[in-house]
Amino acid sequence: MSDIILKIENLSKQYRLGVVGTGTISHDLNRWWHKVRGLEDPYLKIGDVNNRATKGNSEYVWALQDINIEVKRGEVLGIIGKNGAGKSTLLKILSKVTGPTVGSIKSKGRIASLLEVGTGFHPELTGSENIYLNGAILGMTKTEIKAKFNEIVEFSGCERYIDTPVKRYSSGMRVRLAFAVAAFLEPDILVIDEVLAVGDAEFQKKAIGKMQDISKGEGRTVLFVSHNMATVKSLCTRGIVLENGKVVFWGDTDDAIDYYISKAYSVNINALDYRDNHKSEYDFCFTKLKILNRNNNEVIDLLSGEKYSFRLFYKTKKEINKVGFRIMFLDDNNCVRFICNNYFSNKSYNIKKCDEDYVDCTIDKFPLPKGRFNLRLTCFSENDILDDIENCYEFNVLGGDFYRTGKEQQAKLGVLVNYDFKLNN
Repeated sequence: MSDIILKIENLSKQYRLGVVGTGTISHDLNRWWHKVRGLEDPYLKIGDVNNRATKGNSEYVWALQDINIEVKRGEVLGIIGKNGAGKSTLLKILSKVTGPTVGSIKSKGRIASLLEVGTGFHPELTGSENIYLNGAILGMTKTEIKAKFNEIVEFSGCERYIDTPVKRYSSGMRVRLAFAVAAFLEPDILVIDEVLAVGDAEFQKKAIGKMQDISKGEGRTVLFVSHNMATVKSLCTRGIVLENGKVVFWGDTDDAIDYYISKAYSVNINALDYRDNHKSEYDFCFTKLKILNRNNNEVIDLLSGEKYSFRLFYKTKKEINKVGFRIMFLDDNNCVRFICNNYFSNKSYNIKKCDEDYVDCTIDKFPLPKGRFNLRLTCFSENDILDDIENCYEFNVLGGDFYRTGKEQQAKLGVLVNYDFKLNN
């Protein structure tokens, strides 16, 4: 238990929609009357789950419900989920921007947070004045802040503007300075929301490196929210997935990402499950397709650089010799990115009559960058096209760490390949 630096127990947060505060005077009086009698808040028994896509039947909503988390010292916890899942609400409660409706949070040491661009900055104060202000809020003395001041300014890259009021900073400059303040003033727990996405590529690289130093070198704890799966994968030691205000998965970072991408998006199957009966000389046809990850679990959306198997199900009423299978990967402009064809590798198959069977096409490092893509499936023998179906399956690639550098590949065209540059000198 001595290693536990943050413990969240039975945490829930309820909001009343459409109004400021808790609502009407009658609701407040009802709450007060129950409280003086030692009874539970009556409005805790009502409320819809946090699903932004549905209208709901109650004016109350649970932004978070029954959250239980333990975080160890030096751990980097990735918090992932769809927009509206409750990630930012959880971080705001941890940062004491707002309080929980029920439940408790126990922490050891100082918590510094970077939730939104310029959070905690006074726009009329200069950058240097805001450094001292934020340090004081964290409970540091002027001497302690002064000792870190030059490092903060140098890391932020805002030295020329450090005596200029923050209101004249760009959003990127505010993020740079805010992150530097939060990271260098030595909090025991650093809470970071998606704000790093505002910064440029150079700053993101520096920020990720600093967070790794904080957790691994200095033994401090980081809670990190991001939709960039490559960053989460490279930085975090564990992950949780939030859905509709509840923790639906907790565990290893890779497994958390796999769970998230398998649930987060809806797949568009154009022409497999809903196609008309296909007729050919051999009565062969594709029936369905599944994408399996390295653990043989079905996924909907993919990450660059990960291992996947494309399982093609088919049926045939006759035996067919020297069969070829082809998967064509196309982008949303219908341009071919790459092709998998067993004939290319001098393989062909003899398949037997069956009501259902399948063939797997395994790709060890999936080479497509972030984007939306679709598949064209073809089965053929030496002389005949047995089945050919266009736009049969649409899927997303959410980016990923193909080169194992902690950075997501930003290319929009082509495919990702392994390569090596060697300088001759």
